[in-house]
Amino acid sequence: MKRLLLFFACCSLFQYSFSQPYDPEKVNKKAVQFFDQAYERAQDGNYPNAIGLLLQAVKTDTKYVDAYLALGNIYGILKNYKSAIGYYEKAFAIDSGYTLQDKLPYSINLAGLGEFERALAAVNELLTKKPPKNPVTLENAYKRQRSYEFAVEYASNNQQKNYVFAPQNMGDSVNSNESEYFPCLTIDGNQLAFTRKLNGRNEDFFTSSKTPSGNWGVAKPMEGNVNTEQSEGAQNISQDGQWLVFTGCYRPDGMGGCDLYISYKTENGWSEAMNLGGTINSDQWESQPCLSPDKNELYFVSRRFGGYGGSDIYVSRMQPNGKWGNPENLGPGINTPADEQCPFIHADNQTLYFTSDHWPGYGDEDLFYVRKQPGGRWSKPVNLGYPVNTIDREGTLFIAADGKTAYYASDRSDSKGGLDIYSFELRENIRPAKTLWVKGKVFDKKTTNGISAAVELIDLATKQVLTKVQTSESGEYFITLPVGKDYAFNVTRKGYLFYSDNFPMSNRSPDSIYEKNIGLQPIEANASIVLKNIFFDVNKFELKPASQAELDILVQLLAENPSVKIEISGHTDNVGQPADNLTLSINRAKAVVSYLVNKNISAQRLIAKGYGETKPIADNKSDEGRAENRRTEMKVVSQ
Repeated sequence: MKRLLLFFACCSLFQYSFSQPYDPEKVNKKAVQFFDQAYERAQDGNYPNAIGLLLQAVKTDTKYVDAYLALGNIYGILKNYKSAIGYYEKAFAIDSGYTLQDKLPYSINLAGLGEFERALAAVNELLTKKPPKNPVTLENAYKRQRSYEFAVEYASNNQQKNYVFAPQNMGDSVNSNESEYFPCLTIDGNQLAFTRKLNGRNEDFFTSSKTPSGNWGVAKPMEGNVNTEQSEGAQNISQDGQWLVFTGCYRPDGMGGCDLYISYKTENGWSEAMNLGGTINSDQWESQPCLSPDKNELYFVSRRFGGYGGSDIYVSRMQPNGKWGNPENLGPGINTPADEQCPFIHADNQTLYFTSDHWPGYGDEDLFYVRKQPGGRWSKPVNLGYPVNTIDREGTLFIAADGKTAYYASDRSDSKGGLDIYSFELRENIRPAKTLWVKGKVFDKKTTNGISAAVELIDLATKQVLTKVQTSESGEYFITLPVGKDYAFNVTRKGYLFYSDNFPMSNRSPDSIYEKNIGLQPIEANASIVLKNIFFDVNKFELKPASQAELDILVQLLAENPSVKIEISGHTDNVGQPADNLTLSINRAKAVVSYLVNKNISAQRLIAKGYGETKPIADNKSDEGRAENRRTEMKVVSQ
């Protein structure tokens, strides 16, 4: 009976039958004694000692099938898949009929090594020759069969030559003999925050800074008042490093089992945390928050009533009054009757990663991603594939702004103790967009005082507003800039002319951080701006579709200031005949005025003028200078 119980304790879903030629009753008695002692050790969780005794058993009786199977089971529990497979195969070689039921745990160990074709063959053999009678075991076998089929198909469709999955332990400065998890970086990659479990129970936040040499400094408890005697977990720092959102459970000010809290960066460290309140939190469980890079959206997980089942992912959006709006369920394209968790929105603000144990995968909670589509819809979930996903449960993933460096927690063989934080390179076809960022200060051009303003990033191809942020009261702002698109960049404040610029990123990889301090001009006579996102083809005067986003901002400006009268002027470089350039500039100015009139702006408020090549603002001897001279300007004629 103990021989059977050992297998049951190690892997309770597997049953064993007894048939010739292997006969358990004819096993060497001394070997059986070793086996029975191994059972006792396995019951206590002392697997190394149990392994030693089982090795003594098979040394005493080299045909001891049950001992080989037990070794396979224990090594599987320890995730030493290679050794487990070897011992299973020794048992199979002695008696393939007696061991047929063990094709299921054998297949799991093969899958643990990524050998999904062999795993599928093993479970198919079991289901074809002798399907398990136990309904739970049978269902598990079919579930494994489906996951192996998925894995084989995924591998055939997602091969990438020369890709090596090689997670690197972040070292003694970050990891300790305690568990570290939930890694999070600021967008510049210089500050790492994570959760550490202390004394096996209390959770606190720690930070590590990158040194000038590029290494990570020794992690220290997060400064300020955010760490308490209670556990703080599942944290996320905003990309600009100013906000910290996290999960706190069973606190005096809590509304449910676990609630979401927020802390702010101050001169003295992090502020005391505040409960995010009843709009975000419910009387159920909320956890795993993640802020969008512009801090306008808060993604989190909740088990509140009204979801699709299990835990669902929700998003709350920042309202114009500075308060969070009612959470929205991300819907059945992401959430399922099972559990969806660990949302992470990348700095590109377009790619969302999460875990699910429902969508097709490798057998447990897998990592998936979706991309935001025009109109705000999400694409279908895509599995990140092996070896990021395995037969085990996957958890939180953080991806740096470069789009390829990922961080996660794991208990790999080189762990310093418990879970450690690792970094690795993502496979190319599952990466988000590489992302840089723009930061600076918006100020009144006349007084130089910082002012609050709206900063907007628009995809010129789709005219979709990708990001809209409000500067601080002192005018400081931070905005991410995904590579691979062309953008309009607009800054607006009532009573001021707007500022515009463009970032053509679709055909080049920028190699620097943008820092732009922007002076806005009060609306007054003779104030003027260059409309940098008005586009025409060479020698043409038809407005290109990419011009619409900026023209609509100009429409809004005129609508908000109904007494303002403006001049739209066209300018060219000195290439070609002066008369032709003058005509072209007049027609381009008229095209802009025509657009404004079609948007119900009175023609009496609009003047179109062309100046040709007569008012250069740069040297016409270079391509860059000529590009600056080809421009459309707007000037206030009167208020």
